[in-house]
Amino acid sequence: MNKKEVLDILQTIIYKRLNKSIVELKLIDEIVINNDKLKIVLTIFDEIMFEDVSLEIENSKLKESFAFIDIVKKVNQNKKSMNYGSTLKPNNRASYAKKIIAVTSGKGGVGKSTVSSNLAVSLAQEGYKVGLLDADVYGPNIPRMLGVNNEKIQWNENNKIIPSENFGIKIMSVALTTPSDDTALVWRSSVAISALIQFLEDVQWGELDFLVIDMPPGTGDVQLTMAQELPISAAIIVTTPQMVSIDDVSRAIMMFKDTNVHIGGLVENMSYFIAPDTKSKYYIFGRGNSEQICQKYNIPLLGKIPFEITIRENCDQGKVSVALANDEIKDYYKGITTNLFKSL
Repeated sequence: MNKKEVLDILQTIIYKRLNKSIVELKLIDEIVINNDKLKIVLTIFDEIMFEDVSLEIENSKLKESFAFIDIVKKVNQNKKSMNYGSTLKPNNRASYAKKIIAVTSGKGGVGKSTVSSNLAVSLAQEGYKVGLLDADVYGPNIPRMLGVNNEKIQWNENNKIIPSENFGIKIMSVALTTPSDDTALVWRSSVAISALIQFLEDVQWGELDFLVIDMPPGTGDVQLTMAQELPISAAIIVTTPQMVSIDDVSRAIMMFKDTNVHIGGLVENMSYFIAPDTKSKYYIFGRGNSEQICQKYNIPLLGKIPFEITIRENCDQGKVSVALANDEIKDYYKGITTNLFKSL
């Protein structure tokens, strides 16, 4: 069997995370044939995927032609440094971005991704070059909200990942790397962190004025690593007025204070409901709690966003409200952007 015949068989081996052949993805660095021995060198640096692909190769038709199949991993000469910085003196893995804005929340389901996407587009409307990184690895919603959820990851000739683009911003999310929308990322935190480091360093972001990062909720590994690896210009914390959300905001605020990250301010989402018939405001989740927490920790309240069905519909349909909604809704997000500039 010659190299071409080996490649023909390897063409059937699928890299499952991207649902493409390892030949198509150019993951084969070298093929060495020596009588009944075959050596294959792969450029797959993820341990889990390397083992998965190796097993597929060993069980392929190649075993009918070779007594010994040796599959090895190419030594990564350009391996990214995983020597983390500190929160006092962070690394700068995104030197291409003049300012980095981290949008986070104490708990999930409060509208953090909605604020992230609208903030990024609002900044682009001001004429800035903006990138949006979806760092919410286990719940990546940014592609749907920005209408790129049907796109898949691609590489350029320099082996850099090409970010998706829409509404004038560049977008990267782990959701763009999975073979289907319902693929669960059962990753340990170390694997998730490695993926985010790759998104920071191996994506062709170009020069950016702002890199907006949609963080996962809570105060875990991702938040700590971003504080160690990036000089974050400001953190924006999203909450609802409900006390169970406000309680978690307090923890997020203290985490950022402990990690020396400047807090740009608080955004209160689902602040109130405006009745369509009477135009009366109903404070379903409570009232005044965000003002109290801002006063307690001496941080600005950047803005309030009401319950609004148009915002929800736009999120589901990939239509960013600050670009496509009516002027009243646009002004909610434009006001937050203006107040962020004051904080910066």
